[in-house]
Amino acid sequence: MTQHPPKLVTVTENPYNAETPFAALLQEVTSLEQVYVRNHFAFPDLDKASWRLDITGDVNKPLSVSLPELQSLPVKTLKVTLECAGNGRKSIEPAPPGTPWGYGAISVVEFSGAPLSLLLEDAGADEGVLEAVFLGADRGEVSPGRREQFVRSLPLDVARHPDTLLAWQMNGQPLTPNHGSPLRLVVPGWYGMASVKWLREVRLVSEPFSGFFQNEHYVYWSEQGTTDGEPVREMRVRSMILSPEDGSELGSGQVEVVGIAWSGSGAVTQVEVSLDGGKQWHTAELDHQVSRYGVQYWRYLWEPASSGIHTLLCRAADSGGDVQPTSQRWNRLGYGNNGVHTVSLSISR
Repeated sequence: MTQHPPKLVTVTENPYNAETPFAALLQEVTSLEQVYVRNHFAFPDLDKASWRLDITGDVNKPLSVSLPELQSLPVKTLKVTLECAGNGRKSIEPAPPGTPWGYGAISVVEFSGAPLSLLLEDAGADEGVLEAVFLGADRGEVSPGRREQFVRSLPLDVARHPDTLLAWQMNGQPLTPNHGSPLRLVVPGWYGMASVKWLREVRLVSEPFSGFFQNEHYVYWSEQGTTDGEPVREMRVRSMILSPEDGSELGSGQVEVVGIAWSGSGAVTQVEVSLDGGKQWHTAELDHQVSRYGVQYWRYLWEPASSGIHTLLCRAADSGGDVQPTSQRWNRLGYGNNGVHTVSLSISR
């Protein structure tokens, strides 16, 4: 009998936003049709034949390149953890505004493209350039009477990093319209908002860029221990239990708890599991890491001592010394919530 992969979990219809099902994350690379979708507006319909990418601003030589010209450059392929900054927002109380994401706004994608640094080197940055600004083709209403284009910037050193890609393929296939066709930016280690889709222009600037999706959104406000206005950047250390899933009913016997962990600030160094709602913690076994930018798999063998409802938690630590907090992080816009993941299981005898 043919096994059909679980479908995306729709979060909003207009614009279309959808989560990756947990079962799909058990595979090292998330299948193309199960990669989570994050749209701020309706996706633009771009013609590949006429599309061009412009490199402008404070450069020695402005460029305008077609997709075939980009594809003639040396190609790099990276397996990258892509996570929405609002992943887990639904679990925060009181509920902040924004797309009500559960925990499925994460996928591991194999992106192929050319390092952005090749074009920046060709264009030549003027002395004093601070940032690269990335202009997507998508735009729409952000409040009554106010329309904005999706525009983000990166510090010049991040834009020049050899693993910052101009990607035209994901999982060996051309980008789909929902994922930024014909070209998107990919910034490994950063939350997904940095990886601008439907890219049309890269503009080098000598002053810090200020825009709706740079200074009004994707910043931390009113979060304990975080400076107000701090920009959302690298993914915070996080782990999730993939199997068994929340609400599972299991019989007696040994249970293999399997999950993933990741961080944009360093390698995952430890994952702990609690079997009693957070009273005691046990070290899980680190399995394999998909890639430098991919998730770290882990597992823990558990022998339930009793029947009934059991609450399992997991938390990770990284090489930068960051540890998942035991409670959900509240901030005004619901970004970067990396509180411990919890599942409840029913054990019968």
